[in-house]
Amino acid sequence: MRDFSELSEREVLALAIGAEEEDCRIYTDLAERLREEFPASAQMFMEMAEEETEHRRKLLDLYGEKFGQHIPLIRRQDVRGFLSRKPIWQLPKPSIEDVRLLAESMETETKRFYRLAASRATDVSIRKLLGDLAEAEQEHEMRADAIVSKNLTAEVRHGEDAHARKLFILQYIQPGLAGLMDGSVSTLAPIFAAAFSTHSTHAAFVVGAAAALGAGISMGFAEALSDDGSLTGRGAPYVRGSVTGVMTTLGGLGHTLPFLIPNLRLALIIAFCVVAVELAIISWVRWRFMDTSPFRATLQVALGGALVFATGILIGAG
Repeated sequence: MRDFSELSEREVLALAIGAEEEDCRIYTDLAERLREEFPASAQMFMEMAEEETEHRRKLLDLYGEKFGQHIPLIRRQDVRGFLSRKPIWQLPKPSIEDVRLLAESMETETKRFYRLAASRATDVSIRKLLGDLAEAEQEHEMRADAIVSKNLTAEVRHGEDAHARKLFILQYIQPGLAGLMDGSVSTLAPIFAAAFSTHSTHAAFVVGAAAALGAGISMGFAEALSDDGSLTGRGAPYVRGSVTGVMTTLGGLGHTLPFLIPNLRLALIIAFCVVAVELAIISWVRWRFMDTSPFRATLQVALGGALVFATGILIGAG
């Protein structure tokens, strides 16, 4: 790799042309990713891609006037310290806000890089060329802001953010909540039944660990096989299944771990406190994301937990 300061005028201009081509492709890829769910943002990125195309055309005209028709292949990854961007297809599906921040950082970082390079250049012609590129990036950033203002009004942005929140709830919150509820509530009966019937913390821990892991595997597969997400918009099945399985296991292990304590009475007290915390977290999630009133959420979760808890004690004591 070579330092940016070592590049000639011809190489700097070739690098700028390649960078503009790459940014244009990135904006086009972003637009395609967002077109179905966020059409206004997709239109914004298509217009920004057109801006990059126009910017590249001007650079090509300047290069042709100075250096002729052949443009050497100089890429970002070939120059030390230059900005490197991963292709969009290599990135996990980003949120709409992540995409907006990516676009802002692309313009800001490129402008800053050109200005820094211009300030370090000693050759007058190179300094002028880098300064012109920095000014062009500044103008492009201002035009990008104008495109954002035109396409992403407050109403449109609110609608897209609401849609993104809905997708987040469908793909992560609902599967995670289902798993946490199942793991926290369904494992209460076998754990406490084992504790009260055997009076052994080891037996209660073994039963609880088996129940938590078994429930996690079962719930994970059940959620993954329920639908492929193509019609419901609930996202990739393996992601939902993983979220559900992990949260189910954690919900069951939370009040199982206290039974590693040899003292049965102390283990029962700590396990009961952990159960109370788990049910409180479930109630908060239902209130925060599922539009359930705090009283109703607490009552539903507490009632279900109390019934299962009582069942385990009755069976174990009997």
